[in-house]
Amino acid sequence: MTGAASRAAPVRGAVGAPHTRVDGRDKVTGAARYAAEIPFAELAHGWLVLSTIARGRVRSLDTAPVLRMPGVLTVLHHGNAPRVDNDYMTLLGVPPDPTVALFQRDRVPYLGWPVAVVVAETSEQAREAAEALVVHYERQPHDVEFSGSRPDTYPLDTYEPAVVEKGDLAAQLAASAVLVDAEYTTPEEHPHPMEPHAATARWDGGRLEVVDSNQGTANVASELAKLFSLDASAVRVRSEHVGGGFGSKEHVRAHQVAAAMAAAVLRRPVRVVLTRRQMFSLVGYRSPTVQRVRLGADADGRLRVLEHRSLNLTSSMHDWVEPCTQGARVMYDADAHHTSHRVVRLDVPTPTWMRAPGEAPGSFALESALDELAEKCGLDPIELRVRNEPRVGPVSGLPFSPRRLLACLREGERRFGWADRDPRPCLRRDGRWLLGTGMAAASFPAMAVPATAAVTAEADGGFTVRVNAADIGTGARTALTLIAADALRASPGRVHVRLGDSDFGQAGPAGASMGTRSWGWAVTVAAGELRERLASGAVVPPEGITVRSDTAEAVRAIARTERHAFGAQFAEVAVDVGTGEVRVRRMLGVFAAGRIVNPLTARNQLVGGMTWAISMALHEEAVRDRATGGLVGADLAGYHFAAHADVPLIEVDWVDDPDPDDPVGIKGIGEIGIVGAVAAIANAVWHATGVRHRQLPIRPDRVLLAGATDA
Repeated sequence: MTGAASRAAPVRGAVGAPHTRVDGRDKVTGAARYAAEIPFAELAHGWLVLSTIARGRVRSLDTAPVLRMPGVLTVLHHGNAPRVDNDYMTLLGVPPDPTVALFQRDRVPYLGWPVAVVVAETSEQAREAAEALVVHYERQPHDVEFSGSRPDTYPLDTYEPAVVEKGDLAAQLAASAVLVDAEYTTPEEHPHPMEPHAATARWDGGRLEVVDSNQGTANVASELAKLFSLDASAVRVRSEHVGGGFGSKEHVRAHQVAAAMAAAVLRRPVRVVLTRRQMFSLVGYRSPTVQRVRLGADADGRLRVLEHRSLNLTSSMHDWVEPCTQGARVMYDADAHHTSHRVVRLDVPTPTWMRAPGEAPGSFALESALDELAEKCGLDPIELRVRNEPRVGPVSGLPFSPRRLLACLREGERRFGWADRDPRPCLRRDGRWLLGTGMAAASFPAMAVPATAAVTAEADGGFTVRVNAADIGTGARTALTLIAADALRASPGRVHVRLGDSDFGQAGPAGASMGTRSWGWAVTVAAGELRERLASGAVVPPEGITVRSDTAEAVRAIARTERHAFGAQFAEVAVDVGTGEVRVRRMLGVFAAGRIVNPLTARNQLVGGMTWAISMALHEEAVRDRATGGLVGADLAGYHFAAHADVPLIEVDWVDDPDPDDPVGIKGIGEIGIVGAVAAIANAVWHATGVRHRQLPIRPDRVLLAGATDA
């Protein structure tokens, strides 16, 4: 399709009006089936066996007693499993994590590495047999110690340049009247969607079919085809309903490969479902980070220096970068602008994308440092940000597609009552509670990737949309229904959207806040062309009329601008000076995130991100045991996260911000809700107590040890 055709003027109608989820009734009544619930004839069940050492080799496995246990069909391991090929590039242009090449060698690179899968007639039999399997290891010394002082770090530029430098850092530091130089740390964090990872595989006439819970069937099908040396057409992956993903379900994981291997050996369908404990080592997590931010400014707050350097860990097998400084590269201008990403290899599982990768931890450091600079300059934090608003990309020099950060700041300032705030800390009280308010700015890239879609006019007057999208609980199915309805000039009730099937064609995953934008673009183009055909008097035959679209050419044309969603986050906290408890009393987020397709589900997404920020700021922290190399309390009892009682009134609003280069005006909202919100909470804790917390989470013991005043 041409760029001109893809940018046809949108029609106002269903898009922009609140609409309940089109699949809501199916979900609450149980009619919607998830990956582990779909029945298969002759279904067998696999259970993964994970290593109990953090580094070494498998010497042997005592499989004979296990094979004699009731219902056991096979035990696959490095000595007998089918061979696979992991020498390929993923759709993102990077090699796969070697974890997907299951049972290919005896090496154990971390605690929780898959060493075998036991397959039995029932899930209970498989689990009992897996727990009975004795594995003998050759143990080797391991290293899981992450710190900012390690000498063995190195720059990593997997997805973007590791080091970006503009201007003379030393000269501008010397010329700065005010300096901030601080280190911020964030812990290891885990996603844990409500629905565990699950897959069922079967082989039918040489074709591999997988029913899975993932964020993009195209990615999973492509990787499975390459891994098993199959033609792309020989793999079909379906994922109709998904109970959350947060980045952990974007690519192939061990359970899909184990199911496919076992199904090939047994010639019957095999299902593998991960437990919560297994998910802690097999589906990725957010790496801990150590970040140094140096800001230098004139006395009036104008930045001369913005330096943001970040370090994260990766595994000994696979490079992964948490791009914490990418937000700094677009948020504020400075004469000297230096950012970098470095990593260190340890004997741990490979991290992965987790909601707002890079931006979530990176904005905590940058926006906290901006608050510290505002304090030193004697400036209001909002005014400091206004004074450093760039006209073009601070590093790229590219123009911004609508950048409405200032509108978000001003609207948030008004609605939150910011003008009534006394900037001095430790002044407001409510009994034993110290009260404080804080704010921060937010940004997240507005991206799109090529997608295909097919729209069919049915003989009964309805329309069927087929697009390989993924609805992971965000309401994407509903949003696409509304987008298609407007493009067709039809009511949403006449539109039926089918998604989550790799046979529907190429499409990107539900990730990087680009899903609805990318899929909606393709749907709009196909639906618009179909509407024109019908308007010309075409008669709809019994098989219908289908129009297909491909947005590859149009999407490439938008890469010549800095394209981002923006936001302003505000928080009020109360700190108990006796116990160190921090409670968030209220939050407000105002966003400029393109045209909002469905206000009902959009608000849900943004509130969800801000809720997660409470969890990140005050609760979440996975801790590794140096002795074992594993996590302490690797379950949802030991891993603390925000519950209902921790979440206050959260208000969300947005300013008008349609993207002129998108046919619907979308930018994306899935991740920006968490960005900046953690810093807003941390800044509010400083305002309440007079103490800066640069280490997450802000636990009660840390508040007490830091010396929150009781004056």
